[in-house]
Amino acid sequence: MKISGFTFVRNGVKFEYPFIESIKSIMPICDELIVVVGNSDDDTLQQIMNLKEEKIKIIQTIWDEKLREGGKILAQQTNIALSHITGDWGLYLQADEVIHEKYLDNILKAMRQYLHNYKVEGLLFKYIHFYGSYDYYADSRNWYRKEIRVVRNNIGVKSWKDAQGFRIDNRKMNVIEIDAYIYHYGWVKHPRAMMEKIKTFNKFWHDDEWIEKNIQMKEEFDYSIIEKLRKFEGTHPEVMKNRIENFNWKFVPPEKLKTNLKFKILDSIERSTGIRLGEYKNYKILK
Repeated sequence: MKISGFTFVRNGVKFEYPFIESIKSIMPICDELIVVVGNSDDDTLQQIMNLKEEKIKIIQTIWDEKLREGGKILAQQTNIALSHITGDWGLYLQADEVIHEKYLDNILKAMRQYLHNYKVEGLLFKYIHFYGSYDYYADSRNWYRKEIRVVRNNIGVKSWKDAQGFRIDNRKMNVIEIDAYIYHYGWVKHPRAMMEKIKTFNKFWHDDEWIEKNIQMKEEFDYSIIEKLRKFEGTHPEVMKNRIENFNWKFVPPEKLKTNLKFKILDSIERSTGIRLGEYKNYKILK
């Protein structure tokens, strides 16, 4: 069995992505790792090259700045990486996603178990979305709970829409849910870096007129606009140790969360039943 990791990144340093930690987190179980590096304004490419890792294959790309609809540029870059994998399975991480070392054995076990069961087209992971700091995570309906991060190779899998998930010929993939989490750190940045990221990335979804009308161009992002937070009681991946120790600002959880009556009702139903009504699921879980 051969495992190919694949990812893409652009301006990873500028936007404070843990892209090096992301790569390192899956390196132990990958036979190769395809890293698509977009034209950057920082030393993202050099930092990846400095790893001097034989498993890594770097593909440099130029992003099409005119592609400003629905985050399609992100799927395009993902598909470039996906097209170069040669393994039986492809393990995908975005530049702000990291896997804890305690889940690597579970991932390998599932890959081996379903290697020759071709009904299984991918593996589904749970998510923890850290917010504001490494001590808190978002826990509300606005944050997706699960997504596909392992795909079977050579069956026509493509990145879907803004690269959150995958499909085959526009249909949902048949997947097995496994006991493993993706630690998503995309919302853990200094407020100035977070605001800069939002300004930049909205350009891949909307035109300038929409951005001017809908995005408040402040210097710093307001972390108080969150519906529900929970204190994180677990441990972070070992590869994140230095980044966490050097975190450059103090996050203070908002005293009053931004909730409304509809949210409270739906949240109450979810807490009592475990069912999230109207949840978006870009996959079909096999029983």
